[in-house]
Amino acid sequence: MDPTRAPPAPIPPEFWAAVKKVHLMGICGSAMGALAALLAKQGYEVRGSDASPYPPMSDFLAARGIPVMRGYDDPSVLDWAPDVVVVGNVIRPSYPEALAMRARGLPHASLPEALSALCLRDKIPVVVTGTHGKTTTSSMTAWLLEQAGLAPSFFIGGVAGNWQSNHHLGSGAHMVVEGDEYDTAFWDRGAKFFHYKPFIASINNLEMDHADIFADVAAIERTFTRFAALVPAGGRLIVPANEVRALRAAHASAAGIWLTGIEGIEGIKGIKGIEGDAATLDIAALGVSPYAEGTRFVLQLPGVARLQIDLPLTGRHNVLNALVAAGLAFAAGADATTFPAAFAAFKLPFKRLTLRGEAAGIPVIDDFAHHPTAIAATLDAVRQRYPGRRMVALFEAQSNTARRRVFQHGFGEALAKADKVYFKKSLEKASDPLPPDERLDLQELCQSLVGRGVPAIVVPEVGDLADAVVADAHPGEDVILVMSGRNFEGVHQLLLDRLALIPPR
Repeated sequence: MDPTRAPPAPIPPEFWAAVKKVHLMGICGSAMGALAALLAKQGYEVRGSDASPYPPMSDFLAARGIPVMRGYDDPSVLDWAPDVVVVGNVIRPSYPEALAMRARGLPHASLPEALSALCLRDKIPVVVTGTHGKTTTSSMTAWLLEQAGLAPSFFIGGVAGNWQSNHHLGSGAHMVVEGDEYDTAFWDRGAKFFHYKPFIASINNLEMDHADIFADVAAIERTFTRFAALVPAGGRLIVPANEVRALRAAHASAAGIWLTGIEGIEGIKGIKGIEGDAATLDIAALGVSPYAEGTRFVLQLPGVARLQIDLPLTGRHNVLNALVAAGLAFAAGADATTFPAAFAAFKLPFKRLTLRGEAAGIPVIDDFAHHPTAIAATLDAVRQRYPGRRMVALFEAQSNTARRRVFQHGFGEALAKADKVYFKKSLEKASDPLPPDERLDLQELCQSLVGRGVPAIVVPEVGDLADAVVADAHPGEDVILVMSGRNFEGVHQLLLDRLALIPPR
């Protein structure tokens, strides 16, 4: 093994108890910045380095008095002698700062290890996992616990709408963590969620994703099976009853399992020793129906009178997220009678069906969707929210998986739910170069959509793309849905600015 990639010696618990100074390498990543802020709130002295210390994260850290040094080429950034260095998963072992860290014998750990050791050690971990819905479900769970008076902490992969933050330090016993299956650090290619010591957890769903690190869906299922085995007897694992792979993985847990689902869902046979019979739902949504602002249903929980829920969200996927969140919060001891008011006041995380504005009578919506299943669910939710509108979808292949051909067919199936589709050129990444035969073929995808009766076009540059969308806009009739895992080069504001110039009828 290359010695620069060798795993560091395990840091004993008693060492962590004495830590006072923490250096974060890659501090301007969203998760690393959140960890820095959490540690500062707990009284640690925190500094860090980053190759790109730009707003908004640089401003976020400066407002909290956390110094940031530029780049990874200057070993002197470690001269302040931190007790421990937290290494982000963007860091390469060849960086001079990483080499100096090892040469000086500085104790170092990954973000998940540090989060577990410094933030979770006195908390009951509530860990939300799955291919889809983690950020929304984590945000919902934290909000239900908060409204039940349990004052949770949380660490989430997106900005929770009710807090306008991706992290929070509460006084209560629980910490809600979004559990990511992506790899951990340059010396640790295992999933981040292996480090979180789950006591209450969920596996929302399980599909092929992260094609840059997983060979196939079987490899992903093995990873989640290892995670399920970490949830101990006395804990609780929440799993949707129709998610077969998630249920198979859940068998590895010694914890009690609660099954969730929507009334009328197809029963799954052979679950936890149930042979030949349909699964009984422990947590269910009954009588699901849309209303003006969202979705209404009756919530069934174990041993509790049924509760009327008015969820101010559209889409079947958000009902499923709500059921898992209710199960997690209930397992953590939340009073279920607080759930109706809490759900009614819930706000989606940023980039989850976020209305960025409206101009010329056309709403412009921003969403994180970058996987065929998520795209299909998002399009269905927008249809429910804006019935009768022409749905114009913009998609950027940005993630390492979306840029690969693995979903060539799946994207065609999902995007066919739109009325017109525009693609920006796929993102190029020096960290993930792809040969042409492995790349998603956007022209082929357009041909597939046109063959399904959906006009589709590739407009490579974002300014030209905005112009093309606005030139074909139907004021008062369209809804524009922008989908990308990043900011799509600000196309949302470009669209709103150009739409605002359309003369009123």
